[in-house]
Formats: sequence, C-alpha cells, structure tokens
Amino acid sequence: MAAIQNRYDFVFFYDVENGNPNGDPDAGNMPRLDPETGHGIVTDVCIKRKIRNYVETVKEGAPGYGIYIQENAPLNALDRSAYEHYGIDEKTIKDVKKQTPEIDLKIRDFMCQKFFDIRTFGAVMTTFVKAALNCGQVRGPVQIGFGRSVDPVVPQEVTITRVAITTEADFERKGTEMGRKHIIPYGLYRTEGYVSANLARKTTGFSQEDLALLFDAIVNLFEHDHSAARGKMAVRELIVFKHDCELGNAPAHKLFDLVMAKRKEGVVNARSYGDYEIEIDEAKLPQGVSLSRMV
Repeated sequence: MAAIQNRYDFVFFYDVENGNPNGDPDAGNMPRLDPETGHGIVTDVCIKRKIRNYVETVKEGAPGYGIYIQENAPLNALDRSAYEHYGIDEKTIKDVKKQTPEIDLKIRDFMCQKFFDIRTFGAVMTTFVKAALNCGQVRGPVQIGFGRSVDPVVPQEVTITRVAITTEADFERKGTEMGRKHIIPYGLYRTEGYVSANLARKTTGFSQEDLALLFDAIVNLFEHDHSAARGKMAVRELIVFKHDCELGNAPAHKLFDLVMAKRKEGVVNARSYGDYEIEIDEAKLPQGVSLSRMV
C-alpha cells in the first residue's frame, strides 16, 4: 500500500454525561482538570489507547494490523519477532550489523508493516534484557493533542453502597460497604490532531487505507468502550482539513481557529450536546485546503 500523499489536520468533539472521561491516578481517579480554569482534560494517551482498542477489535490480528502497545504482551517479545523474521540472534546482532549495515532499516520497516500503531503513532522500540533488542525509533505521522473541555466542568463525588462484603470479619459487623465514584454531570471536549504525509512517505508507509481506519476509529471511539465509570460518551463531530499537497497549504492553528464551539443563546449550564452549536467559518478556508465533516 502506498503512503498518503496529502497532509491532513483534524479536530473532533466528544461529550460525557454522568461519567469520568479520563481519571487522574495521582488524584484518586478524579477527572483531570486544569486547576486554573476548571476546564476538563483528556490526555493524548487516553485517546490513542481507544484507537488501538478499536483497531484491535475490528481487525482481530489481520496481517499488517497488529498492535504494538497492548496489555499482557511484553515489548521485548514483540521486538524479537523482527529478529526472528530475519533469522537473527540478538546476541550476535552487532556482528550482523557490521556485515549487513542495512539490517537496521529492514528491522524498522518490518515493525512498521506489522503493527498499525507503530505505522500511525510511531514508537521507541528498544528493550534491554540479556542483550539489547533494538528495532529503532520511529516518529509517527499521526500526532494527537490533549483534549480540553469547551467550558469549565464541575466534578462531583458520588457515594455508593454495595451489599457484597469483602471479608468474613467485615460480614459479622456490617451489612453494606461504601464506595465513591467521580463523575462530570456533562462536558463537551475538543481534541485536535495532525497527519504528516511527509513522515508517512519517508518513514512508516502510513497509507490511505490506514487513514480511513484511523478516522473510522475516531468516529467510533467510544462505541466499544462503554462502561459505568465513563458514563454516556460519544463522538459528536469529526472535522477534517485536507491539503492538496504533502507539506500543506496553511498552518494547522489557523485552520483550527475556523472551528468554534459555543453554548446556544440562553443556555447557562449545558447538560447535553443540544445546548451547543459547532460553527465553521468556511468562507476563510485557505486556497488548497478542503473540509469534510465526517460525523
């Protein structure tokens, strides 16, 4: 599959109702907040994890769509798969490199071809066990920023009870146990991303098929990730800017400034997506850039 030939920038909006979109383990799993403004935050790592999970679900290990960063899979075992493909013993890799200098590039390309998330987001593929397993370092063509809520959010701590008791000793003296859940009554979040055709061509081979899968994963980001902790979450808008060349026709921040989300007139406390409107100033779209609304 040939690498993409056009640069893309994209922005998407998603909301949460009575849930925790991204808990902070350093704050008792409270929803992440900007302490100065009260705006909610969702990390890039959280978004990329859900994209990986979606690809893993729909592709089910199909060739070329493996996932490198995954649960219950040590990275050194995945790195070793490239060495095994070329019949290399990691203990003698230094000698192999002296005899075949291009082996580093072959190993890196093998990992890009095998794993979708390396081809997309890049990876540092070096682990140290008895010998160094080094599959290189890849800068991915797709980069995703932190999500941020359109308005400040107000986290709430909800006390819950359960009738199942943990231990026999506790069972003798109490009938219920207490717990807590952290939720946001409602929040609309915005995340921005970038796709570099230049890096796709020169490094990972990220293709048009990969791009379509990426956007499909974003549209369905929460459809296979529902849980009581996250509440009702859905992607409401995916807006994609396509440049007509590899390096782009306009700075990404100027394109993102064309997209605005605001509360409808008269709405004081937003409690649904219907309380907002998304506006795009298409009249200011630069020459050589087209726009698509994919949701």
